[in-house]
Amino acid sequence: MFNKILIANRGEIAVRIIRAARELGVETVAVYSEADKDALHVALADEAICIGPARATDSYLNMNNILEAAVATHAQAIHPGFGFLSENSKFARLCEEMNIKFIGPSAEVMDMMGDKINARAQMNEAGVPTTPGSDGEVYTAEEAIEIANQIGYPVMLKASAGGGGKGIRKVANAEELIPAFNAATAEAKAAFGNGAMYIERMIFPARHIEVQILGDSQGHVIHLGERDCSLQRNNQKVLEESPSVAIGQTLRDKITGAAVKAAAHVNYENAGTIEFLLDEASGNFYFMEMNTRVQVEHPVTEFVSGVDIVKEQIRIAAGAELTVKQEDIKPQGHAIECRINAENPKFNFAPQPGKITNLFLPSGGVGLRVDSAMYQGYTIPPYYDSMIAKVIVHGENRFEALMKMQRALMEFDIEGVTTNIDFQLELISDAHVIAGDYDTGFLGNTFLPKYLKED
Repeated sequence: MFNKILIANRGEIAVRIIRAARELGVETVAVYSEADKDALHVALADEAICIGPARATDSYLNMNNILEAAVATHAQAIHPGFGFLSENSKFARLCEEMNIKFIGPSAEVMDMMGDKINARAQMNEAGVPTTPGSDGEVYTAEEAIEIANQIGYPVMLKASAGGGGKGIRKVANAEELIPAFNAATAEAKAAFGNGAMYIERMIFPARHIEVQILGDSQGHVIHLGERDCSLQRNNQKVLEESPSVAIGQTLRDKITGAAVKAAAHVNYENAGTIEFLLDEASGNFYFMEMNTRVQVEHPVTEFVSGVDIVKEQIRIAAGAELTVKQEDIKPQGHAIECRINAENPKFNFAPQPGKITNLFLPSGGVGLRVDSAMYQGYTIPPYYDSMIAKVIVHGENRFEALMKMQRALMEFDIEGVTTNIDFQLELISDAHVIAGDYDTGFLGNTFLPKYLKED
């Protein structure tokens, strides 16, 4: 086991990693920007070192400064969390060159699965279902028109090197294709430095089902069950739950089996997520992408599986075998996560940075967890993602989990900044959500118009 690891991240995920490492007896180094000098992860870590100015490009995305901090503090490994450098293969290679363990998959696997075209090719080789689409990268609108005519409308345009909902457009017909292609490729080039696209048939209505997998260096690959992430806005997840009410055990076995097959095919090591689109009408599911990192929503899987995913990440990176086998995984109950953001849902979800003048976090009772880096008096900086907390609940069944989440959101109180707590409370109380009757279009097409009209 490592003696010391550096966490190349901030906010609640940095706090989460620090706590897991401490329980393993591992010392931690926090890195922080000038804007984060008073952040909770800085206070909780054994050591902390400033890596640059407020802008992420000058700090949390500055590879040289982070690696220099690791060398200066004698950290043996770096945990990237999610976002920032977590899926950056260049950073993983630099860590390897400096004999610092990157807590995640190899750079080669990140390249293979991070590029959506390569990932589709690998899944086809592995026998994992993929949606009909382009065989390679698409660079011009003329190519896009030809392919769309072959596979049929509606189609999805996706950035080949994309993630986080960037460079994605839904196209209903030929008239929409050229302007959508130009907008998506420009967005992708700005976000990832690569404007290449690929096209696939749009599966709609659909469920967004993802499977949590773990793989170690001895070749063992297991899954920890699935999560339903269909409640999303602009391709950004808002609420997640596990297990999915949309699938029965037979389909569950097929989807989780496909995920394990996919990860084993690429010799995957560490924690990862295989994401699928499920066509509820036909029961067919299709590979969408692989996230080669820990997910924001990993706590719902931890609740139902009983496995600490972050601890497993650290152990795997240190060369240990998985502490559990597939037959040990017997999901229990139901878990739900709501993302709490400092934003105003009534004004197009505009970020709302500022000082937290009063704070009451919901607590008490079995099966309730709040992952956050907030404290009373903390000033939320305007430079980073607006997520400030995650509320995660676990119940014996889905109804109990829903009621527990309602109770937690009613107790949650933040003053000084506007948040989406009331929005999440209305969403979790919606009749369709309670019935499990929703898909990836529900929030944008059904819930949000009603929510905004009621104001």
